[in-house]
Amino acid sequence: MLFCESSGAMGFHSMLVLVTWVGVMLTAIMAAAAIAYPLALPNCPDSCGDVKIPYPFGTREGCYRKESIDFFINCSKSHDQPDQPMTGNLPVTNISIEGEMDIMMYRSINCYSQWGTPLSSNTDSSLRVPSFAVSATKNKFVAVGCDTYAYLNGILNDESFTIGCLSKCNNTRNIVNGDCSGIGCCHIDIPEGLKDIDFAAYSFNNHSKVWSFNPCSFAFIIQEDKFDKFNFSSAYLTSLQNNRSFPMVLGWAIGDETCEVAQNKGNYICGGNSTCSDLKNGSGPGYRCKCKEGYDGNPYLKDGCQDIDECKKGKKCPRKKFCVNEVGSYSCLCYKDYYEFEGVCVPISPASQSSLTIYLAVGISIISLLVLLLGCSWIYWGLKKRKIIKLKEKFFQQNGGLLLKQQLSNHQKSIETTKIFTTEELKKATNNYDESRVLGQGGYGIVYRGLLSDNTVVAIKKSKIGDQSQVEQFINEMIVLTQINHRNVVKLFGCCLETEVPLLVYEFITNGTLSNHIHDKSLSSLLSWEKRLKIATEIAGALAYLHSSISISIIHRDVKTANILLDDNYTAKVADFGASKLVPLDQTQLNTLVQGTLGYLDPEYMQTSQLTEKSDVYSFGVIMAELLTGKKALSFARPEIDRNLAISFVSAIKEDCLLQILEDHIVSEGNIEQLKEIANLAKRCLSVRGEDRPFMKEVAKELERLRSTEKTPLGNIDVDGKKSEYLLSATSHSFNIDVGTGCSTSTIAEYDTIREQELKSVKDGG
Repeated sequence: MLFCESSGAMGFHSMLVLVTWVGVMLTAIMAAAAIAYPLALPNCPDSCGDVKIPYPFGTREGCYRKESIDFFINCSKSHDQPDQPMTGNLPVTNISIEGEMDIMMYRSINCYSQWGTPLSSNTDSSLRVPSFAVSATKNKFVAVGCDTYAYLNGILNDESFTIGCLSKCNNTRNIVNGDCSGIGCCHIDIPEGLKDIDFAAYSFNNHSKVWSFNPCSFAFIIQEDKFDKFNFSSAYLTSLQNNRSFPMVLGWAIGDETCEVAQNKGNYICGGNSTCSDLKNGSGPGYRCKCKEGYDGNPYLKDGCQDIDECKKGKKCPRKKFCVNEVGSYSCLCYKDYYEFEGVCVPISPASQSSLTIYLAVGISIISLLVLLLGCSWIYWGLKKRKIIKLKEKFFQQNGGLLLKQQLSNHQKSIETTKIFTTEELKKATNNYDESRVLGQGGYGIVYRGLLSDNTVVAIKKSKIGDQSQVEQFINEMIVLTQINHRNVVKLFGCCLETEVPLLVYEFITNGTLSNHIHDKSLSSLLSWEKRLKIATEIAGALAYLHSSISISIIHRDVKTANILLDDNYTAKVADFGASKLVPLDQTQLNTLVQGTLGYLDPEYMQTSQLTEKSDVYSFGVIMAELLTGKKALSFARPEIDRNLAISFVSAIKEDCLLQILEDHIVSEGNIEQLKEIANLAKRCLSVRGEDRPFMKEVAKELERLRSTEKTPLGNIDVDGKKSEYLLSATSHSFNIDVGTGCSTSTIAEYDTIREQELKSVKDGG
């Protein structure tokens, strides 16, 4: 009876093995029938020279995605040179299915003779592929030279955008080979989604003082991994003239719609066995396709994603099993004379491999495993608790906790004066840092909107991961804010140091930035002159407090409208102290690397690297000019003569053109005299020499006086310039306006003369 049962079991397993092997053969036949992975459309070339050209790109009509000419690759033919693929005016070196295109981007060069005469220049390098964004994670913007500044312009979120880089040095002795940190070489990150770019290198003094070792300024975008190998040295100050282009990475995507919209409209491109993903994190509109796991090929073709033979790719199976490829996956099966029992391959044999032995072996293995797990559980929980404690200690030290304690102690403050939040509190407050809670991203991190357990709404600033310089900025901001208690400075509630990145918790300011209210047309009309004067007075009071009303002076170093927050009552709050400096009592200035925002930077500070409180006064003068005119501090969308607001504002006042530069809706019959006095105050703040500027305390006092002064109507005025009844008398600090006769128009030559005279006065010390 026992023999019959055993024989029956063997017959069943034999049939099972036979069925399995039939399945294996059918799978192998299907895999053999699979076509090779195609890259291009049928009857279309899939390469140009050594570069593969995958669809949606193509080298001729009918071979690239027809909705956009940007996918056309011009395969340049030459008799004595290899074929060279081009996009726009730029050579292409690689196109990846993952959404990247490697190109060679031309550099910008600006050279001078030893007498300061321009020799050769290529001060405009443009990317003529407006639908493709510059990869922010794969590129760096670099400027090289000892008398050099460079701008990178482009379109970001459908608006004009500009960033810059400054590099200065007087000789090669101060240059650290292998270090591109601002002396002879500087680099900056590129924001996500920047398109339609152009950049150019310029010189402060036509290289006249450094010509012997550096006659040219250079600017270029370079692929980040190539930049890591760039290994800057003083030799590059001359040798870069031989480099015409540098490798750069673009990010490409399909269209300007989401996956869902494209699928519903019928112009969806992703093929079979593929998935679709929308671009995120500011990379721009559009979507990308990707083959599903277990498939490989070109997901933009109808049948481009083909099954991967995992067995040929080296997938390994356990002992006594072999690999079998399946569509989209693979399996591990027992060899012919074995059958699988609870995951183990058992030989098909009568008494020698009895079921009792198998059950016993499996049972002993399971029991042994359970005993081992139970024995280790007590050790595990103990070690886990210890690991958490050590991890928090590690993060506390990594995030500068010891430095913070030391600095607070040095400034006679205690860390207990600020609340220390736990990671759990801040995770709960931000819904685990959900993207919907992001208020904005700045140079030093991301700011989230949070709701504490007591229903207090806060702003939580999260430093960038893995950037030690950001941690130092974090500690600096923490130290600075512990010295401040002022109604017009954003209040610090506390911090958290036991996470991977440090966190600061501030009061939540509800009404956005002053920059938005001035430059957003829908908001600027609501910002009356009374509100603008109130805001200017409050900012001046806060800066005067920082400079002279506390035990140790604080220079903000990045005063700008984007760092002024407004609440619902339009009360100003000065924010973002990451770049600020504490000034010892026995000092009036600090020597630092130039840092700040172009358009607001003190020209004397840029020339000398000597930071004083008068640098904040200059930046505040720019803010007053923005409040009066409604114009941005720096805009390349304006004519060259008006790009820098500070210079054009002072020039306009000198030429008796007040009404032409004021924002129309802030002018009324009763406030023209007040506007005149405030414009003159702003002009004094914008003096090129710091010693000619008033102290912030004087500015605050003057603004308070002007706010309290009763408005006196002087006559009728037509804001549109059709008629005017005013003639303002000229004084040493005022100007005349004669709308009836019109004011003079500056020429480019006059503008350059003013700028040269101002810079010369700084350099000559007089």
